[in-house]
Amino acid sequence: MKILVFGKSGQVATELQRRGHVVAIGRAQADFSQTDTCLAALETHGPDAVINAVAYTAVDKAEDDEALATRINGETPGLLAAGCARRGVPFVHISTDYVFSGSGSMPWRENDPVAPQNAYGRSKVAGERAVIRAGGAHAILRTSWVFSAQGNNFVRTMLRLSESRDTLNVVEDQIGGPTPAAAIADACLTIAGALLTSPEKSGTYHFSGHPETSWKGFAEQIFSAIGKEIDVRGIPSEAYPAPATRPANSRLDCALIRKVFGINRPDWRVGLDEVLAELV
Repeated sequence: MKILVFGKSGQVATELQRRGHVVAIGRAQADFSQTDTCLAALETHGPDAVINAVAYTAVDKAEDDEALATRINGETPGLLAAGCARRGVPFVHISTDYVFSGSGSMPWRENDPVAPQNAYGRSKVAGERAVIRAGGAHAILRTSWVFSAQGNNFVRTMLRLSESRDTLNVVEDQIGGPTPAAAIADACLTIAGALLTSPEKSGTYHFSGHPETSWKGFAEQIFSAIGKEIDVRGIPSEAYPAPATRPANSRLDCALIRKVFGINRPDWRVGLDEVLAELV
């Protein structure tokens, strides 16, 4: 099976390449702000399945650049999905908990109404809808709080800040499931393979780490795991203002992906230990 991965340097794309048996292409070969380059790459490589690991993820910057975010997260994935549909090629697309309002405390289910609270979330909703409209075999994989040893993520930020501070203020009223990029990569590969033989399994699925925690709890686990004494002080979201609103409730109900594909939620603490072993 030849799997074409759009994305090369991002967290999930990097983990997909580590697993081998994929062809990964970056912006030089397929620029998501230039749709024609992406369609040309699809034609050139002729894959059996496609995984889209490209996204505009600068959440705050998207507030002032929503048009570009929507092109990268919405329009181009939709056109790629349509190209895959014409070729009978399964398309796996990574999305986010930011498509929801973030209200309440119950885990979000796949069929709950979307109500994004920022430009990034709106751009990802546009992508989901475009992929579905394409009509081919597809899976939309919503995930949350992605971390790895590469790229910009919470784990690397906490480690960097702890080099010069012994006290950190971290938001404690946002709750979610940190998710190792490695686990997302494995899930994408499993789903892509399943869709080749069972296209009827197409749909939207949730996948995040367990147990749920706050950003404060996540930070405390990071420092505990490396034996570093940092005073982590919890603060409310309003004490850390940002251009884009973050969801307070990022919990995801992941029962469906287990039922359909046999994919279990990863324990993010185990994934964290593996990432820290690589970083520290």
